[in-house]
Amino acid sequence: MTMYLTIAVIILIFIVIFQIAKASEYVSVLKGEETSRKQNNKINGFLMVAFLVLGLFGVWFCNEKLFGRTLLVHDAASVEGARVDSMLWVTLAVTGIVFIGTQIVLFWFAFKYQESDKRKVYFFSHSNTLEVVWTIIPAIALTVLVVIGLRNWFLFTGEAPKNAMVVEITGKQFGWIYRYPGYDGAFGKKYYKNIDAASNTLGLIWEDELTHDDVVTEQAMYLVKGKPVKLVINSRDVIHDVGLSQFRLKMDAVPGIPTTMWFTPKYTTAEMKEITGNPNFAYEISCDQMCGNGHYSMKGIIEVVSQEEYDLWMAKQKPYYFAAFPEKDPSNAKPSDSTKLVAKTMAKN
Repeated sequence: MTMYLTIAVIILIFIVIFQIAKASEYVSVLKGEETSRKQNNKINGFLMVAFLVLGLFGVWFCNEKLFGRTLLVHDAASVEGARVDSMLWVTLAVTGIVFIGTQIVLFWFAFKYQESDKRKVYFFSHSNTLEVVWTIIPAIALTVLVVIGLRNWFLFTGEAPKNAMVVEITGKQFGWIYRYPGYDGAFGKKYYKNIDAASNTLGLIWEDELTHDDVVTEQAMYLVKGKPVKLVINSRDVIHDVGLSQFRLKMDAVPGIPTTMWFTPKYTTAEMKEITGNPNFAYEISCDQMCGNGHYSMKGIIEVVSQEEYDLWMAKQKPYYFAAFPEKDPSNAKPSDSTKLVAKTMAKN
């Protein structure tokens, strides 16, 4: 019933518009085509000014109402991300001034220079000066913006500070896997053919002893406030994208081609809860590249903590090697085996 009613309303609206158009056409015939055209020009000129005023008011109103829902309410949560905020504000200022200025000129000219019997049309074909001005000025402005962007890009993707911690993040349909180097400070090798969803999600090569102390988790990525972190980004299947909106950074995760970026967290998760006034706040990792049916659900969490909290968390983690070979986990060893292990360790020392 609702469908039929909707169709009937649409047909009725069409008929009303058609009849209004026909009536307007009859009025034009009675008044004369030229008189009618001049009246329509005046009406259109007035509407141009009205649209200009309403449009600018709409821009202000939307900004006033919706700005609080944007990320720009709070500054970037990373030191390097502040550069992105600065670049964004400069871009908005330049393009905003140009947009508002051109719109005012466009709509005002449509009103001011409408058809009039008191004014003749001036034919203006070409001006080399104007051509040079509106070509060079935008070119210079865009070049400056591009240079600022490239400078920031080279910083984020360049060599990380020597004291930076390193975390590997791997995208998969539809989640994230995080790997930390163990006490040796180096990642072990991996091979995609070794991937096993149950026991070896990254395809680590167990013959490489560097993998034996690597920590792998899918729960959350732990970072330290004030300490640079270098992300080594991979994908296990299709192209993903590591989107860190609060940190103002993002980078593609491409199968077979590791990418990197680094940044320095400014606030812990607890501090951001206070800053935002949201007790449920969490740093999110979003996939900013359409990667399949479950793309919408591909969300990761970053916990930014103090160095002490990070050390405590790391101390509780077991190397991923023990998940694949639980019989080699010292905590699963029998008392006699544990005694032998301690004696062997003491002998080495």
